[in-house]
Amino acid sequence: MTDSALADRVRAAVGRVTDPELRRPLSELDMVRGVTATGDDVRVEIALTIAGCPAADRIERDVRSAAESAAPGGSVTIDVGVMTPAERKALTERLKGPGRRNPFGAGTLTRVVAVTSGKGGVGKSTVTANLAVALARRGLTVGLIDADVHGFSIPQLLGLVRDGEAPSPTQVGDMILPPVAHDVKTISIGMFLKQSDGSSPGAVMWRGPMLHRTLEQFLTDVYFGDLDVLLLDMPPGTGDIAISAGHLLPGAEVLVVTTPQAAASDVAIRSGLVARQVGQRVVGVVENMAAMPLADGTTLDLFGSGGGAEVARALSEGVEEPVEVLASIPLSPALRQAGDAGEPVVVSHPDDAAARAVESLAARLASGGRRLAGRKLPLATA
Repeated sequence: MTDSALADRVRAAVGRVTDPELRRPLSELDMVRGVTATGDDVRVEIALTIAGCPAADRIERDVRSAAESAAPGGSVTIDVGVMTPAERKALTERLKGPGRRNPFGAGTLTRVVAVTSGKGGVGKSTVTANLAVALARRGLTVGLIDADVHGFSIPQLLGLVRDGEAPSPTQVGDMILPPVAHDVKTISIGMFLKQSDGSSPGAVMWRGPMLHRTLEQFLTDVYFGDLDVLLLDMPPGTGDIAISAGHLLPGAEVLVVTTPQAAASDVAIRSGLVARQVGQRVVGVVENMAAMPLADGTTLDLFGSGGGAEVARALSEGVEEPVEVLASIPLSPALRQAGDAGEPVVVSHPDDAAARAVESLAARLASGGRRLAGRKLPLATA
């Protein structure tokens, strides 16, 4: 084999290596600067997106493995450099487009689902985290925004917190790369906060404009890539974030979480009504902390019964398409323990009744698809 033929073979192999953060082949990212071959020996030059790239060791290891497979018998040398500012700018514009743009606004083909509740303490974040993982396990490409800025908990629930600290996202120029847990691309304000002693997370004391700006930045500056589904873990109630989500995500669907208790279901109805007022569509209700089956065959209705059905009934009034209870998730010690441990119950205890209920919810959402009526599709007539 000639030197040029070997170099081409190695370049093709190295180009297929995937960047673990951007989830794209190195060839698409222009990270392979050059490949030369002399006899059986090969030299590969790659350019990382930033200095101190947290994925540097993995990328170099994968590149070396690919090069050695393509050039057996010879030595492989890997030269690792860093992109120039101009190269980084070109990369971010190629991935996100020029300027700051919300890819999930009007006309998006990504299904956007905001998970809401009327009040806190109903398990909304636990449902959202497990639903995201369950959807990803079904083969969908899933992103998750922790929009509960004051009460963020998604990093902990997905196991991203280590030694009390959530990972800081990698930034490539103005582009933020979300950490990935259980194949779910995730962003949370808890990944950016540090206390004065360097520990994390700190507390957030922000009012409306800052909350709007945070959600807007999550949508415009974070690079999720092509998603099938984007979930938002919304804060409880009907405050600033709910209104901002209506403006920034006009095509979003809303999933309302409640417990069976009347005190929770009454206010859950309000969150659904507000979503409609800002132009969003309520796709269903999830009743969490429902009756738990006991070993003797009886059930424990710790929070009563009927709350989910009441929310669905109230939100079905005056609309053509009835709102259904899509899932009833029973009280589950495994669900609570899994959340504390940072291991979603759908992964750690897939046979648990709560895990099965979440998987059923994911199946119903995935099979329901997304209505495209009135949406502009990226098609042109020839």
